[in-house]
Amino acid sequence: MHTEQIFFELASEQRLSILFKLTEHDSKLAKLSKDLNVTMQEVHRNLSRLMDAGLIEKDSAGTFSLTTFGNAIITQISTFGFLSRNRSYFSEHIFGEIPMKFIHRIGALDNSEYVSGLVAVIELWKQLYNRSSEYIYGMLPQIPLDLIEAIMPKIRNEGVKFNYILPEKAIVPKNRAEILKNSGYRELMRKGAVERRMVDKIQVAVVLSENQATVMFPTLKHETDMNSVFYSSGLQVDNGIFHEWCLDFFRYNWFNSMSFDESKLIEV
Repeated sequence: MHTEQIFFELASEQRLSILFKLTEHDSKLAKLSKDLNVTMQEVHRNLSRLMDAGLIEKDSAGTFSLTTFGNAIITQISTFGFLSRNRSYFSEHIFGEIPMKFIHRIGALDNSEYVSGLVAVIELWKQLYNRSSEYIYGMLPQIPLDLIEAIMPKIRNEGVKFNYILPEKAIVPKNRAEILKNSGYRELMRKGAVERRMVDKIQVAVVLSENQATVMFPTLKHETDMNSVFYSSGLQVDNGIFHEWCLDFFRYNWFNSMSFDESKLIEV
């Protein structure tokens, strides 16, 4: 069966509903009819089409289940779901220089919440900081001053690990050095509680803890849009695949980063 034929079979809302039901558990015709509130004749017709497409199979007891092919196909639907639901957003944003292997996994962001507005985003990050107990990782084009102040007590008093990545020419406040000195930041770095790295530039940005994560994409001008984020509130929401995507992306950039150079920061 050609690719266009598979897309044709998936274009049916009812056939998609059947496939999603079968991802939860194997089922018989009568049960599917009841769960979907559709006549048995209609379900039977669509089951036959899905079997002809090689997406599902039926055993001798009349129980339907996904084939290996069907299971693989259904895992890819999340990619279309995420992009179609956020079609308007991605008409004004791009993936930037994100490696292709992360674009291939973009469906991992499907079960996320969209948060818009700089004030709402900063409050969300503060909440993320407050709920962390192990680590906070950040990769941002700049770190707002109030976020620096919010994160220090977690590191100093609770032993939370803080790793962050900034780009060359990152904009920082003029009184940053004084704030860091007064907060004992240098001592925390010496102890390894804070680590930092630098990259040429940042377009796609992430902020995450051990159980929550956010990701931001760049505008058409290739500048990170910090006024809106995609957010996952916990590992139980989607088996942790959103968080895993963000963590892998951070680690990828950390591994490919360079030593931090204070002289390349821009104070304003």
